Amino acid sequence: MGREENLVTLVRDRLRLHQGTPSRRLAGALADLAQTGALTPGDRLPSERDLAQAVGLSRGTVAAAFNALCEEGLCERRHGSGTYLVGAPTFTGLLRAGGALLADLSTSVVPDPSHLALPAIDPADLLRSPSGHGYDALGDPRLRAALRPETGTDVLITGGAQQGIDLAARVLLRPGDRVLVGDPTYAGALGVFKRAGAHVAAVDLTSPGALAESIDRLRPAAVYVVSVENPTGAVPDLRHVAEQARAADVTLIEDRTLAALVHDGAPAPEPLAALHPHGTITVGSLSKLLWGGLRVGWIEAPEPLLARLVEAKLDSDLATSAVSQRLATDLLALNPAGPWRAELGRRRDHFTAALAARLPDWTWTRPAGGLSLWARLPGVDTDRFAATAREHGVAVAPGSLFSPDGRHRDRLRLSFALPPDLLDQAVTGLAAAWESRR
Repeated sequence: MGREENLVTLVRDRLRLHQGTPSRRLAGALADLAQTGALTPGDRLPSERDLAQAVGLSRGTVAAAFNALCEEGLCERRHGSGTYLVGAPTFTGLLRAGGALLADLSTSVVPDPSHLALPAIDPADLLRSPSGHGYDALGDPRLRAALRPETGTDVLITGGAQQGIDLAARVLLRPGDRVLVGDPTYAGALGVFKRAGAHVAAVDLTSPGALAESIDRLRPAAVYVVSVENPTGAVPDLRHVAEQARAADVTLIEDRTLAALVHDGAPAPEPLAALHPHGTITVGSLSKLLWGGLRVGWIEAPEPLLARLVEAKLDSDLATSAVSQRLATDLLALNPAGPWRAELGRRRDHFTAALAARLPDWTWTRPAGGLSLWARLPGVDTDRFAATAREHGVAVAPGSLFSPDGRHRDRLRLSFALPPDLLDQAVTGLAAAWESRR
């Protein structure tokens, strides 16, 4: 099946999951495909005439859908060439036509910086960087010293963990390479690997036998692991992954974005770089600990990998904001992880108690870390239910987003990071959406 024919099949499948006018349904279906990675930035959409004929809609309806996507900044029209995807959608953006938003549970983020103790910084001090000009290739040495691991390995400051994963993909992957991932796993990483032209293969990373078989059969260029899993909140023992990757001379990308947010007094997972020191790229971030708006993350890697990552970073954006790094250094000193971790634990317990009371048919494993839980909805296609939930003012992330193969259609990732009053409103909206199915 050709690429365009396959795309049309996917559009037809997604159309039934959306409500509203035909153009809004089509726009929603195309946005879904962009969110899941079936469409990636730079892809050309089928022509209005061809798509209209293929899905049984008028050309005017297709044109209206394309216009809506362009207005939302997802697509652009290129004169004489067609309509191209230029960005990936957010769930919040897709709520514009679906009524008032009560709560956004679709994004596993720190909702605002109100939990932070703020430093007293002279604005002029924010504009001082060690280099003077602010283009520090590795990053501000004060921040790097605060983040440097006990091994003493140097780190590269990045614009968040997402840039760190992207830089790792640029350095490690070539079109056609294979990357092993868990299933489910972080949707942002799936998008990065697919845009790099890699083939993403799902494997049970908790099973040494399954991993060994996949490494032997697929000869991957990299294995991507998440120390505190997103979306599930599980904290698996992945030491065997590092040992097997080292034995097979496969590079490991460990995403430790949520490593500091382990609940119930449990220790943070051991960095896998200690077990595979010459072949691990470790990605971290302050987005879940402090605030995502800082856009500050880091990469730890051995030489010469770190040197290659620095080159890729320079090609990407020259340097991370010196102002954000200076502020992040002081925020780190004033805001240890413990209080925010404890608050997240309370919000998790509040949310799960409310869910259990209002939605007893839903099931989940209590998340051991992170900011979200992985709920199973019996007998329900959660792609369809996500659209229903939007109509009731609640944004949720359907499980298919977190699988390279679109699996987990009976699952939702639900963030519990919002304040309790908003979590209560969210549960009320979800209960109403669930009841509306009957």
